[in-house]
Amino acid sequence: MSILVDENTRLVVQGITGRDGAFHTQKMLEYGTNVVAGVTPGKGGEMVEGIPVFNTVRDAVEETGANTSVTFVPYRFAVDALYEAGDSGIKLIVCISEGIPVLDMVRAMKLLSDRGVKLIGPNCPGVISPGRCKVGILPGHIFKKGEIGVISRSGTLTYEIATHIVAAGWGISTCIGVGGDPVIGLKFIDCLKLFEEDEQTKGVVLVGEIGGQDEEEAARYFKEYCTKPVVAFIAGLTAPAGKRMGHAGAIISGGAGTAKEKIEAFERVGIKVAREPEEVGGLIQASIG
Repeated sequence: MSILVDENTRLVVQGITGRDGAFHTQKMLEYGTNVVAGVTPGKGGEMVEGIPVFNTVRDAVEETGANTSVTFVPYRFAVDALYEAGDSGIKLIVCISEGIPVLDMVRAMKLLSDRGVKLIGPNCPGVISPGRCKVGILPGHIFKKGEIGVISRSGTLTYEIATHIVAAGWGISTCIGVGGDPVIGLKFIDCLKLFEEDEQTKGVVLVGEIGGQDEEEAARYFKEYCTKPVVAFIAGLTAPAGKRMGHAGAIISGGAGTAKEKIEAFERVGIKVAREPEEVGGLIQASIG
């Protein structure tokens, strides 16, 4: 098994005729993802990599049975793309777009929640179930199918952690880049719940960073509800207060949200924390055996 995406995923690419949309559509097809449609308003009837393009997501869903959307849409139009996908019957949206204003995302999340739509992102690399399906910009060749779930707020750090997991002889059930913006869809606790219910997943690696309280919330959730071992890595141990480091959500404010606080929260509930990415494989071995 895996979570969120698999062989049953039928993907529509919003922004398929743009540079990034066209490029990553090709890469997703090469990986084996079932891309069934693309959407660019005004370009309905065209073809990209043999994929039919529609003017609206609703048209794409009705014609192809798409159940998942990935957005490669500039930030000025990205919220409209989320509204459109949410109103079309799509059940999972992966939003690669970055730079979306926080208040716009708050409003979009209300609509998606009311529609029962799961959102990954925005400003994220996507999701991959190795050997089955990838949605987004994750480099598929570094992932190997296996039993470790990965949840990450980072992008490139996700790739490094995945490389160390595979180098240590483990594989990955599903890897989710949840995004590093202040307002996102699925959070650590949502993904932990899904992995807890997944028979294939034997343990989870959680990759956090400074800013916000998501890691602390995940620690409390782990203590209360999780039976599977979790290993963590927190980026930003030496980050100065008051400065944004990378993502819009990665900022220490008023002394809260530091890497030290997050590490302590994890260790209090029995989550082993790697100080360097290359330590993750050994901690998995120690936790799972």
